[in-house]
Amino acid sequence: MKVFVVGSNGQIGQQLIHLLKNSEEHTVLAMVRKQEQVDSFAAQGVETVLADLEGTVDSLVAATTGCDAIVFAAGSGGTTGYDKTLLIDLDGAGKTIEAAQKAGIDRFIMVSAIQANNRENWHDNILPYYAAKHYADKLLEISGLTYTIIRPGILMNEPGTGKVTIAENITTGNIAREDVAHVILTSLSEKNTYKRSFDLIAGEDTISEALSGL
Repeated sequence: MKVFVVGSNGQIGQQLIHLLKNSEEHTVLAMVRKQEQVDSFAAQGVETVLADLEGTVDSLVAATTGCDAIVFAAGSGGTTGYDKTLLIDLDGAGKTIEAAQKAGIDRFIMVSAIQANNRENWHDNILPYYAAKHYADKLLEISGLTYTIIRPGILMNEPGTGKVTIAENITTGNIAREDVAHVILTSLSEKNTYKRSFDLIAGEDTISEALSGL
């Protein structure tokens, strides 16, 4: 599959693009917002397209031309206000889902947040972030697309171990961003993840074992 990555310049996005670039099974198209990002990825031999989640749905449709799958790994980040959380994590995700529908791209992977599906377990200090993730996930679930929603725990920058725990209800835990990227990559073609959502933390199972045991 040719995979359209939204959030390419983010920490998970960059890890995923590296994996896709070196994959024998898939190719990658990185969506970026700035010309300097285009130049940076071009230096790595990565194909890019300029687009903006605050732009139109039609501009996103045009950006996805030739792609077979979409990974939404974008986020407004911890330094912005909740206005950007609404516009990127919720409306940006919604626009990307609409773009997938319009473009006829059926496969869609969403990077969400652990327990985003369970309001009673949201952290009080980031409730608007969890609400954005919650409703973005719901939009994807009713979209008719072949989705996978990955809800990682607290994200770490340490090297991945390749060992994870995956289940539909995990209340807490950490996970290396590198391992999240590997789970996304493996999920693309793992039919057991189709139309499924799950929490993801570090654990004892290989990624393939954990996904096949869902």
